[in-house]
Amino acid sequence: MLDFIVYLLYRSGSAIASALPLPVLFVFGEFLGFCAWIVSGKYRRLAQRNVAIAFGNEKSPRELGCLVRSHFQRLGANLLCSIKLTAMPMEKMATRIEAQNLDFIHRELRAGRPVVLILSHLATWELFAHILPKYIGYVRNSTIYQRLGNRFIDEHVRRVRGRAGVEMFDRKEGFDKAIKLLRDGGAIGILSDQHAGDHGVWVPFFGRLASTSPLPALLAKRTGAALIGVAIYTDGRARWRIAISPALENKEESVGSLSAKINQVIEQQIRRAPEDWFWVHNRWKTPRPNFLLARYKRGIYLPFGVSAQNLKPFRILIRSSNWLGDAVMSVPAVRAIKAGRPDAHITVAAASKIVSMWKLIPEVSEIVPLPNKSLLATVRSIRRQSHFDVAILFPNSLRTALETWLSEIPRRVGYRGHFRSWLLNQIIYERERPGPIEHHADRYLRVARELGVSVQDNWREAPHRVPIISDGTRALPPADERMKLALSPGAEYGPAKRWLPHRFAEVATAVGAQLSAQWILFGTATDMAVGETIAKTLGDSCVNRIGQTTLEQLIDELRECRLLLTNDTGTMHLASLLGVPTVAIFGSTEPRLTGPLGNRQIIVRHQVECSPCFLRKCPIDFRCMKEVSVEEAINAVLSILQSSSALA
Repeated sequence: MLDFIVYLLYRSGSAIASALPLPVLFVFGEFLGFCAWIVSGKYRRLAQRNVAIAFGNEKSPRELGCLVRSHFQRLGANLLCSIKLTAMPMEKMATRIEAQNLDFIHRELRAGRPVVLILSHLATWELFAHILPKYIGYVRNSTIYQRLGNRFIDEHVRRVRGRAGVEMFDRKEGFDKAIKLLRDGGAIGILSDQHAGDHGVWVPFFGRLASTSPLPALLAKRTGAALIGVAIYTDGRARWRIAISPALENKEESVGSLSAKINQVIEQQIRRAPEDWFWVHNRWKTPRPNFLLARYKRGIYLPFGVSAQNLKPFRILIRSSNWLGDAVMSVPAVRAIKAGRPDAHITVAAASKIVSMWKLIPEVSEIVPLPNKSLLATVRSIRRQSHFDVAILFPNSLRTALETWLSEIPRRVGYRGHFRSWLLNQIIYERERPGPIEHHADRYLRVARELGVSVQDNWREAPHRVPIISDGTRALPPADERMKLALSPGAEYGPAKRWLPHRFAEVATAVGAQLSAQWILFGTATDMAVGETIAKTLGDSCVNRIGQTTLEQLIDELRECRLLLTNDTGTMHLASLLGVPTVAIFGSTEPRLTGPLGNRQIIVRHQVECSPCFLRKCPIDFRCMKEVSVEEAINAVLSILQSSSALA
């Protein structure tokens, strides 16, 4: 019943519009379009985003704003006039329309070659189905359409279009009829400038990847049809002009190549009269859920001479964890996201204290240092950047979701925990069934997988480290120079993760007795007391840098070391990123969750009945750490150093 009432209102409005002269309708439509520009904030913002994508590098903000306003006015005028025009006799309609370059179509049809007309949503595009039969009525004319939601309006529109002799093929019924018509020498018009969803081929449109219907190219390939662009422009008050482009060369072309050429034709059409195009359609829609495009059936096609660097960027903001170790464990996911589409531009928003670590990752194009406390200051820092298409939240906190929501990033992706699901509009769900323990790096990678990336199962074996020298190895120091070895005896999380200081000292002393080594102590200011204890034992064979290095200095000095002996710390993960072999002592935590990545690591651990407990302080006798002997750690250190010597 509701559909029928809407249909009656539609027909009543059409009758009123048809009673008015076209010039009056045109002016009234401009006024209605101006009103829509004022009150329709959602569509105004969409049009502003679209024209910024298309012309942001060519026009000033003021020019872009004027273009959006003119578009609303032109759209109102053309839509209102279309109602009257489609009800007029064809001959009377033709007096308002001028056609140019019809020979481009006649030449192909008279040679017996079918034609696929590339149509776009310019000006009064509805006239295509009514006026083209006047010019090429000597062959069968058709169009492929998608049914309207209101069946009464849909039946009326099909009936009106059919008066001119245009055959209508429903997209849902397949394309066999369309192929037969073309093979019989007919012509078919296809609107080719809309977002094509998951079934499209991703090719550039105004320099930015857009899902594009492959249908015109497929029909041309199957039938040998010529591809000809046809556009209609507003040519004054209540007057229009049809312009026809030469046929595209399509011999030996792939579907992707032809689709890219079709987009180029439509782009050229739009540039001639940008206010005429339908900017309130979300042409560069961010697909859901796979906006990383690796899994799409038809994939991505870049025309010859167009590289990834030539594309307008798809801007992704990744909110990093505030903890150094967690940030390092998210690096494989960041790399996978970057590889997910050629136009991905990665910006990482990170706490100022770990910014230096993200500078090591070449896949990251920009870094936004975040203030320590203020939520609003964080939002201001993000909003000062270029417009982001997507925000990916690695921390599972309410605050990070608030940051991106207040920053008005249109797509916000993350796990749903901490009562924040209402702030996200694409949720990554936890595993449905319990399984093997999932490393934190795998949990971050699951985000990338859910967004469309194909991650190889052997990703752990792939190079994870930041390159240091070209051949991937480090030369041994000269015989008269001591080997630098790093020692990180602290742990910011709490004392339950810290091996006994005197045992670290015993290991360092024993290794120093066999090798010419200089131990360098690293840690934060909270580890200074432990560091002084170890430094006194080691004497001249030790340099105590605990509490004296910035993260940037730690990176530079750690790179020079042959090995790191450590607890489960952020420094441990940083070493794996830098390619520094590591011996890690684990007790209260679980290496299958937070162990260092890569294949140059040895984990020393004894499984006791209460481990892992994940407590900051041991409430009993610290048995998990006491079970780890000095001899085990010494053997692990010497094993790595000997294997490193063999590789050198």
